[in-house]
Amino acid sequence: MLIPRRLAEPAERKDTSCPTQPIRSVRDVATWKQIKIGTFANPLALRNAMDAVGCNVGGQAAEILARPSFTVSSKKIEINIVTVSPAELGFATDNVGLAAVYSRAKGLGFELSAAEVGPQLRIQYFDQPIGEFLTIAMEPIKTWSGEPIILNVANGGAGLILIGQAGSADAEVPVTTRFVFTQPSETASSNPSLEQATAIPRR
Repeated sequence: MLIPRRLAEPAERKDTSCPTQPIRSVRDVATWKQIKIGTFANPLALRNAMDAVGCNVGGQAAEILARPSFTVSSKKIEINIVTVSPAELGFATDNVGLAAVYSRAKGLGFELSAAEVGPQLRIQYFDQPIGEFLTIAMEPIKTWSGEPIILNVANGGAGLILIGQAGSADAEVPVTTRFVFTQPSETASSNPSLEQATAIPRR
């Protein structure tokens, strides 16, 4: 299942936590969640794990997981992830290009997530609220037909699912879109946890 380029978030899940001032650095953002990667020997084992726990996988996402360029970490590690929107990064237009979001986020110290973060987050985030769509900020992986796709961890109301969305540099997203970036390890060690944070609140 492919998310339209201009997918709007459901009205009941409109983000209201955007700061008055744009984020100035990754250090302004508290860790949202810590997840484990490298816990499966290969992508097939990871896909089977999603099936085993009842997490659905859309057609585009399934194709991405089967591509040779989709890899899993060879080491078991814990990483810290954060969620931010383009609006929090300072974009004021209704929609913004994916390349522009990535460029500004990287300039502020955020790191793109490994593709494995998408399915790993899916099986480690069972209490995701209905109506929430989290776009994984990752390098796109091309489908067999050559279309660049990124992953989205979603709960649209019909169950937990991992889906694909347009990942080309010019693909546009609403400024309220929630992106999942990886927090640099040195930043995470000096940043408070979600529960302790007094910085920008994360959902």
